[in-house]
Amino acid sequence: MFDEILKMVKDQFSNNKEVSNLPADQQNAVHEEVANHVTNELKNQATAMGGAGGLLNSLEGAVTSNSPVVGAIEGGLVSSLASKFGLPPMITGAISGALPGLLSKFVSKAKDPNDSSITKESIDKSLISHTTTAGATP
Repeated sequence: MFDEILKMVKDQFSNNKEVSNLPADQQNAVHEEVANHVTNELKNQATAMGGAGGLLNSLEGAVTSNSPVVGAIEGGLVSSLASKFGLPPMITGAISGALPGLLSKFVSKAKDPNDSSITKESIDKSLISHTTTAGATP
């Protein structure tokens, strides 16, 4: 699931002037940070909502900046980007402003029977590995 989300992140930010003006290596690092954060938070939200179906239904009805799911992703992501990369509010704001569109694409892909890149089953499968990994002791 991470690879598909990373592709969506890169597509979403390809025309974003603020992100495009970053040096190439920093752009890649920011893309990966956003994809990691979104992937992990979607897994956390899906677990809390009883699986992929609950997550997708929640996102489908509320892919706005007022959505609790978007808010959960946005909050940690903005502070992570600012602390790890020293990004100014103009760039972190542009990134957080793009999250609803990114999540809308995620829902569309997951619900599209002709697109097998992200499915309810693949989300549920990633949840199983997420909870197994999260519960493992080092």
